[in-house]
Amino acid sequence: MAEADVGVFGGSGFYSFLPDVEEVEVDTPYGKPSAPVALGDVGGKRVAFLPRHGRAHELPPAQINYRANVWAMKELGVRRIIGPNASGALKAELELGEFVVCDQFVDRTSGRVDTFYEGPETTHVSAADPYCPDLRSVLVETARELDIPVRDRGTVVVIQGPRFSTRAESRWFHEAGWDVINMTAYPEGYLARELELCYANISMVTDHDVGVAGAAPVSHHQVIEVFERNNERLRDLLFAAIPKIRPQPQDVCATALQGARV
Repeated sequence: MAEADVGVFGGSGFYSFLPDVEEVEVDTPYGKPSAPVALGDVGGKRVAFLPRHGRAHELPPAQINYRANVWAMKELGVRRIIGPNASGALKAELELGEFVVCDQFVDRTSGRVDTFYEGPETTHVSAADPYCPDLRSVLVETARELDIPVRDRGTVVVIQGPRFSTRAESRWFHEAGWDVINMTAYPEGYLARELELCYANISMVTDHDVGVAGAAPVSHHQVIEVFERNNERLRDLLFAAIPKIRPQPQDVCATALQGARV
């Protein structure tokens, strides 16, 4: 089996991340991942890229096999994962194309398989600080070096999809003080924590959600249009940040199972 240092889960419109790639099929105990994994080099780091929605965006958010995707990264030797997402802003001051490197999530999904530990051994993994602080700092510092607008910290609320929020739901999320909203940040990041892998989320603002004052109803076409305009900036960030990513430290991610088993 080929190996990689860093994993990247791609989102809408970001399926050509790596040039000159080798594709590998990975079998997992949880079925097939969304697509074959593309392996390539970025600044001396071996990178594994997996489009979470599939090659042709054929998988809606709730039908993605998140467990197979995360397990495939582990099988390839990846210990550090970056997960960019197209996201709506829940605050008017967030600008289109701005990046939010989140430090918290709120799960509003339903029915998604969100654990590797289904018994008979009981395992409770803490999600108090769900995103890797070391990876987050690398991404934020690199974005600032490149003059890319970035927010250090933020809360992403993850909804089930595929529908967008009602105005009432969006106002509720806005009034709760949360920052961005998308459909794929959970359970992807938490599953990485269960396997003691580092994971950082980059939420890229593609629209203002309908609960934000003056916001028009969002369309998928609008999301993709803004995302595609900003793909180059996201690519620049990842190509500059990935070479700086160090081997996994003994941090909250690498030690997540210590004391978690009953």
